Amino acid sequence: MATGRKAKKPRRRLRKRGCLLAAIIFLIPVLMVMYVVTALFWNTIRELPGIRELNQYALHAPDRLFDVDVPENYIPLYKEAAAEYGIPWTLLAAHHRVETRFSTMDPLLSPAGAEGHMQFMPCTWVGWQHPTCSGLGAGDIPEEEKTDPEVIRKYGGYGVDADGDGKADPYSLKDAVYSAAAYLSENGAADGEIRQAVFRYNHSDKYVQDVLAFYEDYESRIDDFN
Repeated sequence: MATGRKAKKPRRRLRKRGCLLAAIIFLIPVLMVMYVVTALFWNTIRELPGIRELNQYALHAPDRLFDVDVPENYIPLYKEAAAEYGIPWTLLAAHHRVETRFSTMDPLLSPAGAEGHMQFMPCTWVGWQHPTCSGLGAGDIPEEEKTDPEVIRKYGGYGVDADGDGKADPYSLKDAVYSAAAYLSENGAADGEIRQAVFRYNHSDKYVQDVLAFYEDYESRIDDFN
């Protein structure tokens, strides 16, 4: 009896393996069909009215659980600069969030050469009339000229000496925020053209979506910040 039972075990194992293999072979095409049907179904419904907008909001909406909220100590500065240039302070906060995550980016210098708390390209800060400015705007501007208000006025830049220390410094938070306010104001935000102003700050549709998502979120909770 013992010998007979031992002889049967390998056969049972072979049967189990055969059944498992057959099940896998059967499931593979079923799963592939389900994947294709699901993909086709989603491609159809995601373009329906309302669904497309909801999907775009989900991609760009702030995650309030994990995101860094507006630092309370920055709000008076945003309001001060916004009042000076006639724009919403929440727009400045949104730009600050997207550009440097409220100045927590280290260093405050992008690979493209954008500098400071609000990530200005040197040629935008000093002025595109500067003789070294071309291309994306990194320029070859001497450091002493980058922060000189007289040089900035000469070349039509947006750098502002807001803290009154005689320098318009993109690495000074107050200077940077006032300069961003000046730029956004002049490019349409003061007239209600928010999207236009944001696009001119950075010619990227993704950037515009991100900034506007934070701006709209802050606007919807504006009473919480007062």
